[in-house]
Amino acid sequence: MTHRRLAHTAAALAAGLALAACATNDASTARVTVPTGASVRVAADSLANAGVIRSARWFRAYAWVLGGDRRIKAGTYELRRGDSWGTVLDMLRAGRGLVATVIIPEGFSLAQIEPLLAEKLGTPEDSVRAAVRDTALLARLDLPTPTIEGYLFPDTYTFSEGTTARQAVTIMERRFEHEWKPAWTARLDTLGMSRNDVMTLASIVEKEAKLPEERPVIAAVYMNRLRAGMLLQADPTVQYVLPEHENRLLYKDLRVKSPYNTYRHLGLPPGPIASPGSASILAALYPAHVPYKYFVAAPDGHHEFRVDYRAHEAAVIEMRRERDAQAKKSKSGRDTSAARAPGRKSG
Repeated sequence: MTHRRLAHTAAALAAGLALAACATNDASTARVTVPTGASVRVAADSLANAGVIRSARWFRAYAWVLGGDRRIKAGTYELRRGDSWGTVLDMLRAGRGLVATVIIPEGFSLAQIEPLLAEKLGTPEDSVRAAVRDTALLARLDLPTPTIEGYLFPDTYTFSEGTTARQAVTIMERRFEHEWKPAWTARLDTLGMSRNDVMTLASIVEKEAKLPEERPVIAAVYMNRLRAGMLLQADPTVQYVLPEHENRLLYKDLRVKSPYNTYRHLGLPPGPIASPGSASILAALYPAHVPYKYFVAAPDGHHEFRVDYRAHEAAVIEMRRERDAQAKKSKSGRDTSAARAPGRKSG
């Protein structure tokens, strides 16, 4: 090593150690993301921007002297602003302080959430299954179902290292309670529905709607059918209980024995079939003022709504023709018009 580099090393070490020794009493925390493959330069800039270190330049030199510039682990960290540089560098090297980011999309069911949460938390899936069946939580929410399906609010969550499945589920359920507005509770009396009824309807709307503006209309269709004493005949409720998810249902699927099969049982199913977002909850609470009782999905994702069964059947035939025309045009050779039961609303 040249005299010049030795001098640079000594200066960097002296400056770095001097600054590192000045740990403060600041107990506030900051989240810092180190991208995969990021250099210590990128990490240092992120640390400085978050206020965890005071000088990105001297931190880089400090890490280089201690040989830690090539061994940092990617991820999102929760770090204290008062920690010394040595502590921060050790955490980046060892991957301590990493947090797990979990994205729960609108319309995800527990069957989709459980493995995702288990993977992100690094915990057995059985632990997550037990957490969503916690009897104390079910009692607090006053649920008639064996799980808290529908009440893990869809959002992006960041969980600290060591978060248990039970803690994560509690955080997600509390997010739901935070999002549920007092005005929504007041609205329940007007509708003559319980919160679980609304959440159940909202979950069906979430699974059916492809266009945001159609949510209140779809909710109105189901409300109109409920008031008329008609079967809901909602495909997503049947798909929910099938052993394997089917995008298009056949006649045999409609015979499945389950209280969630709204082709066989009047009224709403026992509980939600997925986690609805705020827009679908609002649609269930404030459905559109329309007379429709039927709808069928068009190939482009929008729905055709009809008041009477005869007009609905004509719309079903038309949508089938459009699908067949698209299939023929694409030369896929695949039959895209699965069997439909009489009176079905969706395609």
